[in-house]
Amino acid sequence: MVTKQEVIEQYDIEPLREEDNVDLSEDELENGSKGQLIKRAGQLRDRRNELNQMASERASKRDDLNAKTREKVDEAQEHREKRDELNEQVQEHKESRNELNAEANELFDKVEEMKEDLELGEGKSIEELEEEIEELEFRQQTEVLSAEDERELIEKIENKREELAEKREKIDDTEELDELVEKAEEVRSEASTHHQKVTELADKAQEHHNEMIEAYREADDIRDEADEMHELFVEAQEAADQHHEDFVRVQKRLRELDKQEEEERKDEREAEREEEKEEAEEIYQKFKEGETLDTEDLMKLQKTGLL
Repeated sequence: MVTKQEVIEQYDIEPLREEDNVDLSEDELENGSKGQLIKRAGQLRDRRNELNQMASERASKRDDLNAKTREKVDEAQEHREKRDELNEQVQEHKESRNELNAEANELFDKVEEMKEDLELGEGKSIEELEEEIEELEFRQQTEVLSAEDERELIEKIENKREELAEKREKIDDTEELDELVEKAEEVRSEASTHHQKVTELADKAQEHHNEMIEAYREADDIRDEADEMHELFVEAQEAADQHHEDFVRVQKRLRELDKQEEEERKDEREAEREEEKEEAEEIYQKFKEGETLDTEDLMKLQKTGLL
């Protein structure tokens, strides 16, 4: 499991240092001078902008990591689909192989039955019988035998000839057997071809399965990094939001102070006008009583509208 610090180091992320943040106390907000608050607002604004930039960079890296995660998931899905496709082909070849092996087994069973019926495996071969007959005939022609030995030899030759004739007759019947053996071997060979395809395709399917597992593992690793990067983004964004909130509070307080100053100036102007009015009325009273007014007094009367 990747840690936040590992992500910071791996992707060269500027860490968020608490000592760089700007604090705003309630006492400062309520009792700070306008000049102090203007300075604090500037500090809050600048730090807010830094944090927003930091959050933006972290969000960009997070989005890149999420995109890479999706790429790995898509890659894993492609391997999954290819694996499943190959496994389907494996199953098809297995079924064909099994069907052909069953057919070949049936044919070879028939071959064995036919061999048993023909009894080709019993007794001497044609070549052996021919050699024995030839030897017996040579003996008959070259040796002087008694009548009884001659008769026995002739009888033995006849028996060998009968056995040879039977053997040759059975051999003539083996053409069907040869065709059956050839057919069985062809079917077995075809089954072997399907078995070879099963092995080849199964190996390829396993390769895609391994690639799928690896891609999913990499996707999980990158997703973990993206999650940590998102937490880093949230950390910076929340700090930026707090600075913005404090900046807005200071701005509001400054507007309140501006309003208070304006009210104070208005009250001062009102008091000045009231004082000027009272003074003008006194001057006007003097004027009505016949006193001579100087230029300054006349101007004061004109300013208040009494003259």
